[in-house]
Amino acid sequence: MSLRVSILVFDAVEALDFAGPYEVFTTASRVHGRNHPGAAPLFDVTCVARDLLPVQARAGLRILPRHSFADSPPCELLIVPGGVVDGATTCPRTLDWIARTAQQAQITASVCTGAFLLAASGVLTSETVTTHWEDVADLRARFPGLTVREGPRWVDAGPVLTSAGISAGMDMCLYLVARLAGQVLAERTARQMDYAWRATDPA
Repeated sequence: MSLRVSILVFDAVEALDFAGPYEVFTTASRVHGRNHPGAAPLFDVTCVARDLLPVQARAGLRILPRHSFADSPPCELLIVPGGVVDGATTCPRTLDWIARTAQQAQITASVCTGAFLLAASGVLTSETVTTHWEDVADLRARFPGLTVREGPRWVDAGPVLTSAGISAGMDMCLYLVARLAGQVLAERTARQMDYAWRATDPA
């Protein structure tokens, strides 16, 4: 059975924040499939938005989500990217969907300023987290209950993970591939992507 990965997208989302994780999990499925012909994809990856209208990422990239909040299926892994999150953090529907989806998911992970969305939705309350270096002070000020670390590429708090800025989300997602499907597959996935994965323990 496939592990369903739902990636939130919203206007002004950072392109690599969502596309990097998308590439990691779909590539991991492709690499895994070479050794398991005929098996279901290891990860079933989908983009979810407030509705099915095109979403405009930063720098003008347009995205067509597969699911809306109303019809998004349950997932095992929820990815919440960052970008300019001002609109998303003040959207009750977005925060409610994040909270409800995270509650039933096995793992919830944010990329970059996606940590603000997890905190605003109540998914993060008192955990140790990270975010983009430029936003560390703001996250500390707005959510003083969190312990915000500057420096690690990602922080694993068990069911909730957070990553530093933009490309660090790919490191975190490769770590999640290793956690969910083994180190060998994660290394092969990074190799297939021709990506210099920073696989060391973030602690």
